[in-house]
This record gives sequence, structure tokens and C-alpha cells, in this order.
Amino acid sequence: MSTRIAFLKGHGTENDFVIVPDPDNAIELSPAAVAALCDRRAGIGGDGVLHVVRSAAHPDARAMAGEAEWFMDYRNSDGSIAEMCGNGVRVFARYLQHAGHVAEGDLAIATRGGVKSVHIAKDGDVTVGMGDARLPEGDVTVRVGERSWPARNVNMGNPHAVAFVADLAHAGDLFTAPPVSPEHAYPEGVNVEFVVDRGPRHVAMRVHERGSGETRSCGTGACAVAVAAARRDGADPAVTGTPATYTVDVPGGRLVITERPDGQVEMTGPAVIVAEGEIDGEWLENALR
Repeated sequence: MSTRIAFLKGHGTENDFVIVPDPDNAIELSPAAVAALCDRRAGIGGDGVLHVVRSAAHPDARAMAGEAEWFMDYRNSDGSIAEMCGNGVRVFARYLQHAGHVAEGDLAIATRGGVKSVHIAKDGDVTVGMGDARLPEGDVTVRVGERSWPARNVNMGNPHAVAFVADLAHAGDLFTAPPVSPEHAYPEGVNVEFVVDRGPRHVAMRVHERGSGETRSCGTGACAVAVAAARRDGADPAVTGTPATYTVDVPGGRLVITERPDGQVEMTGPAVIVAEGEIDGEWLENALR
């Protein structure tokens, strides 16, 4: 692998990503290669990789090519594949704008969680239509050490367990995944959010993302938290007929989440490109040995 590979680095509320533009899907990104790129000491560093591919060029996205030209082939920092990443979609859209593929306004982006509607505003914020939340039935419990809490099972295209706690410090270090029971509720693992109240329709959260550990932000997690909070607060938009908007503080910043009476969830927040360069092919080859 003697060629040099272009990359960019971006973040959304400090959920950071290595961006690899590859319109024709010509670059093979193995799990080991992704893990090497995301290594914060020996690689570029990131919570995940945004592999930028034209939908028509990727087998997982060809069926969506008629709706969305671009596919976000998202990988967690350990190399595993994820269905969706809300902060990642915003940064992905910012990259497309940065590269001149799209302008301000509306666009569609294909993901493994379906086609997402995106709006790039003049003020720089990016809004993503995250689809509707599914709330599987059944009791779920999250445990950290000797403490345990009931949690709300929310699926935003990827699975979440949302626990309301008295203090975010009770989440522990979040280096390892907090145990969630019953195990069969999440056969492919789960993102776990710990949430405290900050004021009316204003919460703060920490999150353990499956495959990445604790991250500075999680877009789908913030959406899951807002949905869970609305149910807890008796503000289900399908019942009240009124949109429910929550401000969600994450360690890396602030997101605004709105759930509409038709069930659609929108997330608004910043997205920033911070650097671009080239990955040395020889380094990557050596990193995989």
C-alpha cells in the first residue's frame, strides 16, 4: 500500500471522526485499519471513521442511490460497523459542503439506518432528521458497581438504554460497557446513556457507546434521551399533539432535539472540519502487521 490516502478530521460537539473520501469505494477499510486510524496515540485519533462513498458504488447502499447520492459508511473506533451516528451525519454533511459536493440547504444522506434528511443552515448548524424512535417493550436495568437503575429501551436505528440518575458521576469511568439486563434485550450490544435534569426540558448526559467507550457526545443517544425524557415527563408528542423540544448537554457541547407529533425526531447542532491531509500508505501497512 504505497499510495497516500486523503483524510480529514472533523467533530460534532467533540464527537470526532477520521473522514476518508472514497467516492468509488476503492479503499478497503478493514476493521484493523479503522482501529489503527482511530488510535489516539499511534494513529490519527477518533471516535470513528466516516467513509465517504457514493451510494451507487457500495453494496449496502445501492438500493438508496435513487434517494441519496452519498452513503455514510460508518465504523466505530474498534472497526465494527454501526447502523447510524447522529453526530457523524452532521460532520459528513459538513464535509460534503466543504468539498463542494453540496451547498447550504437540504440534502439526503444514505446510512445503514436508512436515508436521513439533512439541512445545512447559514448560521453553521446542521439539522438531521433522525427518523422515528421505537420503544421496545420490556423492563431493562443498568448497573454500575452496586448501583442499578431502571432504563428506557429506545431504538433510534441503533439501540439505547437510557437511565435517569441523581449524579452523572454515578456512571463510573465508562471505560467498559455498563452491564445491562436482560442480556437478550440487546443481542448486538447497546449504547448506554446516564441522564440528569438541569431545568425544564433541559438535561445533561454521559454515554458509553458500544465499540467506542465513553465519547464526548452521541447524537442518536441525545435523541434517545430526549424521547425518554418526554415519556417520563408526560410530554409524548403523539399524545399531546405538540412538538417536544429538549436541550441536551453533552460533555462536548449542546444539542437541541425535537420530537414531532408524527414521531419524527430532529437533531440540531454544530459540525466542524478541523484538518485535512494524507495518510501515509507505508504507515498504514505497517500498522496492520
